[in-house]
Amino acid sequence: MAGANAANAPKDKAEEAEVSWQNALYDTLKAQGVTQFSYVPDAGHRILIERSLADPDVHAVALTTEEEGVALAAGAHLGGARAVLLMQSSGLGNCVNFMSMIKGGNFPFLTFISMRGDFGEGNPWQMGMGQAVRPVLDAMNFITVEVTKPEEVVPTAIAASTMAFKSGQPVAVLLTQKLIGAKAF
Repeated sequence: MAGANAANAPKDKAEEAEVSWQNALYDTLKAQGVTQFSYVPDAGHRILIERSLADPDVHAVALTTEEEGVALAAGAHLGGARAVLLMQSSGLGNCVNFMSMIKGGNFPFLTFISMRGDFGEGNPWQMGMGQAVRPVLDAMNFITVEVTKPEEVVPTAIAASTMAFKSGQPVAVLLTQKLIGAKAF
């Protein structure tokens, strides 16, 4: 068992910091009453996904495409539960039509978006949607907040959860590449 744990142990201080803020984010979302985590696999949400899969008190739902998570969040709300959609910025483009359901149904909605196409991006295919995230969210009347430093994660998650679940608003938290690390590929 020690070998398996060593293989999963953080390899350097940057990875240790990433694991730390992601664990803090997961704990905060659970403390805010989130019991459903939907996701398309993404390295930027790796710890959140792994923790939700291992947690018997929550439902972790792997999606084939991100817009399914919008419908799941609306259904969770109708059933009295709280949900979060974990996605990469490129997945937002898949959700635009479904976002009208959030607006039309006046559902609270919370998503954490791991950004691509911003600070230090090296993949030209990620630039278009990465740069369109804020305008798309603005057009859909989302409250959008951004996290650039690990110490901002928990207070931002609490504020976003409050705005979504107590004020009934659609809220997107952008986990920037300054936080998650720029990708050269």
